[in-house]
Parts: sequence; structure tokens; C-alpha cells
Amino acid sequence: MNDSLSLLIVHAHPDDECLTTGGTLARYVAEGLQVTLVIATGGEEGEIVVPELDTPENKARLRAIRDEELACSCSQLGVTQLERLGYRDSGMVGTDANDNPACFHQADPDEALGRLVALVRRHRPQVLVSYDERGGYGHPDHIACHKATVAAFTAAGDPMRFPEAGPTWQPLKLYYSALPRRSLLQAWEYMRAQGMPSPLDNPEFDITNFTVDDNQITASLPIQPYMEQKRRAVECHVTQIRRDSPFLTMPEELMRDIWGYEHFTLVEARVPTEQHEDDLFAGLR
Repeated sequence: MNDSLSLLIVHAHPDDECLTTGGTLARYVAEGLQVTLVIATGGEEGEIVVPELDTPENKARLRAIRDEELACSCSQLGVTQLERLGYRDSGMVGTDANDNPACFHQADPDEALGRLVALVRRHRPQVLVSYDERGGYGHPDHIACHKATVAAFTAAGDPMRFPEAGPTWQPLKLYYSALPRRSLLQAWEYMRAQGMPSPLDNPEFDITNFTVDDNQITASLPIQPYMEQKRRAVECHVTQIRRDSPFLTMPEELMRDIWGYEHFTLVEARVPTEQHEDDLFAGLR
């Protein structure tokens, strides 16, 4: 039965896949579901966070490096169905990269939607996942993923839209990935009180930029058995994620409580749903 269930997750850049959905990807692969990861851009504008790797040579070939890191991450998570929308990284808001005609931010929305609809129809997921309307933290590529995924949820099942993209397929549930604000704040306050490095050490850090109120969370997936896979996937992204990042340095007693769950907000469903779920396929099994 599981091999008839299908999940498709849309992310903007290499490394996005493991931070908020790595355990989810690993869990559903292990359960025998069909799992497809879509990456929208090559991540060419990512910041190289390791000083010794931040060289002109590496910057010039950063897309190739991030391809290698993504392949490593997918291998750790067990993901074998990797698709790309094929756009260039748009960079952060207001940068010159935003104006590159090849970037996702400048893409024709209908063309981008058509590319994603073709993938939805090919892989036939019951469940679609991407970002909320803020794109998680406001990155133009994340917002573009949000817009394309929300539109694809309906367009993929509409025979009048993109007939060249293959036979129609209607997904049944649409989720946004989410980080709960209260539980993260409590963990980082505890770390700071214990004298450990914490994002709260930065006076400019604003937790509201990338988290949501806890009452917006409608699904919390336990992923404790897959945390080691997720950690190894994170470590694959050498140029993008520092070894002293909160995920890699959080004490074990907090790790399982905070990072042992991945959270989502159900946006649309065409099947009966529960008030709070621990499975994105609740109502579909």
C-alpha cells in the first residue's frame, strides 16, 4: 500500500531540504513511500561560511559544489527522486542577483508553474509541501517556491491548464513547513543561560523572521529515529552550514525534544483531517 502514496516537497536551494524537512524525507523513504524532492535553483548566490573555503575559485564553481553537497545530502536521507526547476539563485532581497534574467525571482510565473505542474503530474503526489507566503524568512526564491506550489496544487488537476504537461493529477493535501517560535525560543534561552552559544547572543537576531506562532502548527512529525541521518545530511553542506550552527551544537537533552520533530501547517485538504496530525498522510492511508 505504501508504494501508492507519494510526497513531493519543493525547496529553493541545496541545504534547504535537510534543515526543516530532512527527517520527514528520511522517514517517508524508510516507510516505502514515493518521495520526490524538487530544488528550484542552483544556489549560486549562497554565502560560503567556512573562511578557508571562501576562495575565488570556489565562488566561481559554487553551483557545482552545491550540486555535490546536495547529492551527498540526498544519499544520507535516502532520497533517489531529485528534480530541479532549473533556475539561477536570486540572492537576497535588493542584491544585484535579483536582476539576473535567469534567476527564479525574474522567471515568468506561468512558466515556472508549468515546470512544477509537469513534475506533479509525473510523480502524482497526494501531499505537496513548500513554504508559507513569507518564504520562511523572506528570500525571493522561497517566496517564488511558495507561489508556484500553491498554484500547482490546483493547476495540476485542471485539464484546461498546461495540457502539454501530461495527464492531470490532483494532490489532496498542501502543507507549509514551519518552525514553532515558543519551543525554539525556550531552547535557545536555556542554552544561553547555561553559557552555551545561542542565536540569541546576536542582538540583531529576530526569531520572528523565520518562525510562526505555535498555534499555527497543525502537524508535528516525530523523526527521532532519523535524526542521525538528518545530522549527516546537514553536514554534507560544508560551504553553507557552520559546524557551530545551532542544529549541530544543541545539547543532546534538547536535541531530541526540539529537532526530534518537524512541523507543518495544513493549508488545504480534500480529505477529512484531524485537528493535530503526526503524519502528513493522515486520512490517506
